[in-house]
Amino acid sequence: MQVLLFLLILTVVVLVHEWGHFAAARFFKIKVEEFGIGFPPRMLRLFKRGETEYTINWLPIGGFVKIYGENGEGQEVKDERAFWSKPVWQRAVVLVAGVTMNLVLAVVLFGTVYSILGVPAMIDGVRVLEVSEGSPAQTAGLEEGVIVTSLVTNEGELVIEGSEGFVEKLRENLGEEVVLKIKEGEGVVEKKVTLRSDPGPNEGALGAVVTDTELTKYPWYQMPFRGVWVGFQEAFAWGREIVMGLGGMVYQLVTGQGLPKDIAGPVGIYQISNQAREAGWMAVLQFVGILSVNLMILNLLPFPGLDGGRLLFLGIELVRGRKLREDVEGWINMAGMMLLLGLMVVITFNDVARITGGWMGIQEKLQSWF
Repeated sequence: MQVLLFLLILTVVVLVHEWGHFAAARFFKIKVEEFGIGFPPRMLRLFKRGETEYTINWLPIGGFVKIYGENGEGQEVKDERAFWSKPVWQRAVVLVAGVTMNLVLAVVLFGTVYSILGVPAMIDGVRVLEVSEGSPAQTAGLEEGVIVTSLVTNEGELVIEGSEGFVEKLRENLGEEVVLKIKEGEGVVEKKVTLRSDPGPNEGALGAVVTDTELTKYPWYQMPFRGVWVGFQEAFAWGREIVMGLGGMVYQLVTGQGLPKDIAGPVGIYQISNQAREAGWMAVLQFVGILSVNLMILNLLPFPGLDGGRLLFLGIELVRGRKLREDVEGWINMAGMMLLLGLMVVITFNDVARITGGWMGIQEKLQSWF
């Protein structure tokens, strides 16, 4: 069941991307020869509609769209239906349409989740989500669900306006006794807490998990619009996180530090998909949205073999006034794909040697953003 879900997730994310290319090509009256589910060799032809064959292939991961003239074939005969014969801007739109659909998928999935569960909204103070066994928070009688509105230290009282500021203030007072002011009905109660002087790994000074957001419900007719808006914000936040992660990976590779430990390949994605499944279908939808953003960012990289690389070649064509030779572009794209496959093999070995992260880490990221 888990393997089938994993393959289904990858297939959906890739097919949505390919459908973007397909729809844009059809819009500009470019001939589409085949739309395939999975990768060749072909298993069977489902049907043919117009000029396009719809097929199922033996490798059950993702899919592809075969656009006539995309690789320069057929240039010996003028054909207005060929990809290469279209203006640069139309070819660019076809290339960008794939990543655009990945963004749309992510926003729709994130928006669906928040439309059902509620929209994240900032609260006054921080809410305690979890209290660790034997922690200073438990010793002080701090309970799950309460809202801490302010923190009193030797320096005075701090009104809490976010979880990051609250945690940072606790770190500045390790080993000290502080007072937490907790909202109770219309009033406030105080609890004295002696913070840990030397928190161990994965242990905070207080020993409690807090958040500065909560899921809020609005009238039913507002929820889809609010959900989509928050979904767009989350897609942007994941995109920024992925870009920073890729930048860090490139830096470490260039400086000889090797791959970052938290980079996940197919094995790592499989593990996280299993954790998302165990967390429920809302978590699965959110995970698919994250993968869709990831595919969008990766394909936009100006690297040979990717959509971003093809866009780079279009830019060169626009500047030069003519295309690069097809054999030169083909060899560059092939070299780029070989490098990408090699990197994927290395990342997969990294996954097998050490599988880290997981759905709980993703949830912590989401809490830090909202």
